[in-house]
Amino acid sequence: MKLSKEAEKLLQKCMQQNRTSDQDRKEVEDLIEMMPQDRVLLYKNVISNPIGDLPRYSIHIRIQHLLTFSTFLLLAFTGLPVHFSDAFWAQPFNSMLGGIEVTRTIHRTLAAVMIFTMIYHIATLAAGTIIQLARGRFDMRRTVIPMYKDLQDMKEDVMYFAGTRKQRPEMDKFMYKQKIHYFAAAFGNSVMVLSGSAFLFPDIWASILPSGWAYYFQDIMRLAHPHEALLALVVIAFWHWYNVHLAPGRFPMQWTYLTGKITREHQIEEHFLEYLRNLVEQPAERAYLRTLLQKYDLRGQGQLPEGAPASASADRQ
Repeated sequence: MKLSKEAEKLLQKCMQQNRTSDQDRKEVEDLIEMMPQDRVLLYKNVISNPIGDLPRYSIHIRIQHLLTFSTFLLLAFTGLPVHFSDAFWAQPFNSMLGGIEVTRTIHRTLAAVMIFTMIYHIATLAAGTIIQLARGRFDMRRTVIPMYKDLQDMKEDVMYFAGTRKQRPEMDKFMYKQKIHYFAAAFGNSVMVLSGSAFLFPDIWASILPSGWAYYFQDIMRLAHPHEALLALVVIAFWHWYNVHLAPGRFPMQWTYLTGKITREHQIEEHFLEYLRNLVEQPAERAYLRTLLQKYDLRGQGQLPEGAPASASADRQ
């Protein structure tokens, strides 16, 4: 395989950051030379454990995700009946919980947990970045920070699905869709916290805002809070859940949020640049790939080799 300039640059930086020995460097370079130019041949022939093969998320990120999605759903299911308390469906729900005041108390308690999770997340990102900088291993391309390459990846990915490009672009640990998901959720959570605080502490906001603005601010927040909740529910249900769990090749569930690991097939298909880092950092992955490439010589082939262990989602393209 002939790597792109972007992939070659990333690979060299990763080996430098990991202080890769000359022997390991040669092993990685030999493996890349053995890999087929058509990455589809590669990811359709690997064996993937549905629970995950390669590391992706730390235990901290998994805990934060668990807290975020559970509190988010419970906040929606307790907040909407409060806002639409006169609706026929809301009244029995509030009664079941012990009355609207109990529903409000539950809602506010869950909001406190979500705010704690946001602080926990920011602290984890800050601490992790400081540690990586101290070790000389920080790479901005490995973060969720949007970059110009994401726009290029989006364009090339659209071209691929439109049939005008043979392969998907070489994307990094977080592809453009995941960055959109992340910042959409961050924006939504910020709106919910801001608007919710306006309800709980109107006097404080009135003392902060310029004279005469408090009334209009409260009106805007009362509109923003329930509508942002509905929007978030729609986005989570029809966009995030589909892309992460229900799309072909991921159905019925992707285990990454529980195990912190991603499947080998998924990594090569959508996060090929991160897979190159895996080859540098994971000797076991190098051993697996060498065995596969020696057993099935994929170089120069235009179709799946006879007898290859095609993955369960080989027909998805």
